[in-house]
Amino acid sequence: MSSSFPFHDEFAAIYSVGQVAEMLNVQPAFLRRLDNEAVVQPARSEGGQRRYSINQVYLVEKVIGLAAEGLTLAGIRKFLELEAQVHELQSQIAQLKK
Repeated sequence: MSSSFPFHDEFAAIYSVGQVAEMLNVQPAFLRRLDNEAVVQPARSEGGQRRYSINQVYLVEKVIGLAAEGLTLAGIRKFLELEAQVHELQSQIAQLKK
């Protein structure tokens, strides 16, 4: 049975900065900085408020781990960009093998 409720969609932007900060035990200012530094950029509501998907919450959690290992936000951004490129290339290879 399929549902059209947004919480069943991992990309639905439904969580506020406060909710994500509470979930991950970080300061809201940290989440705003991730957005300003183009590390994790959430969607915006009609009123301009940041809204995160569960997928982005997991991404922020990953960023927290990378930062704890000593990476800078610029380093984390580059890491995430390269990781996305690897996934894209793996997808292309899989398509070519079909």
